Amino acid sequence: MGHGHDYMDSPGDPLYSFGHGLSYTSFEYSNLLIRSAADGKSCEVSYRITNIGNRSGAEVVQLYLRDVVASVSQPPMLLKGFTRIELSPGESRTTTFNLGAEELSIYNAGLERVIEPGLFKVMIGASSADIRLTGDFTL
Repeated sequence: MGHGHDYMDSPGDPLYSFGHGLSYTSFEYSNLLIRSAADGKSCEVSYRITNIGNRSGAEVVQLYLRDVVASVSQPPMLLKGFTRIELSPGESRTTTFNLGAEELSIYNAGLERVIEPGLFKVMIGASSADIRLTGDFTL
């Protein structure tokens, strides 16, 4: 692609989406809770994951973020965190992602890294095409 570009908006779907993988069990996502800090510079995102299958297994949970009202054009989703969770059959766990300045900031038109106030969309799932929980928050 060259010229420093790292995002391409083109028609068609990839054969395998980012984060695609297979498991011998199934997982259920629930209880999304989003808390933004009063200082407007961080956010805590927690959720519950349960192994609803009958085998032990691991899931790589991915958190994507979209700055809905950014002053410069942004991709529809950016990977901002991921974690690998191993669960036995029937086991549940609540996990938290902490989003700080690095995850919430963008480069503005002046090429300065800034956290812009506004609406953010959170997406949590097993891959970029398999989003299980969505929510939003405002800074």
